[in-house]
Amino acid sequence: MTRPLAPKNPTLFDEGLATRREVLGADVVEAALKNATDFNIDMQELVTQYCWGDVWNRPGLDRKTRSMLNLAMLTALNKPHELKLHVRGALNNGVTQDEIKEVLLQTAIYCGVPAAMDAFRTAGEVLKELERPPV
Repeated sequence: MTRPLAPKNPTLFDEGLATRREVLGADVVEAALKNATDFNIDMQELVTQYCWGDVWNRPGLDRKTRSMLNLAMLTALNKPHELKLHVRGALNNGVTQDEIKEVLLQTAIYCGVPAAMDAFRTAGEVLKELERPPV
């Protein structure tokens, strides 16, 4: 059995958890927390508190912009699992399919065509799962 969550900063953790649920979807977040093990529970706390609580809630960029940046960075890093999550998050944050397409086209120039091809394939899978055929 996994130990209970014990965040260092409960307020920031709760804010991060709310943001994480709003962007990625409650089902995704609950599954990640439910499937956490003693080995990775600290990582779940860190991601929720630091990434989602602290950085995603900063006032300097809106969520839509943060989502578009994530799509580009995850493409550059060749992280298809995270890219799938963030394509969904981008749609939740108001990024349109056309904007996703433009971000991925931009990555072809700066990250390479193979990385962008994989990202288009990954994003297309998500759009198909959500019954939003790519335009």
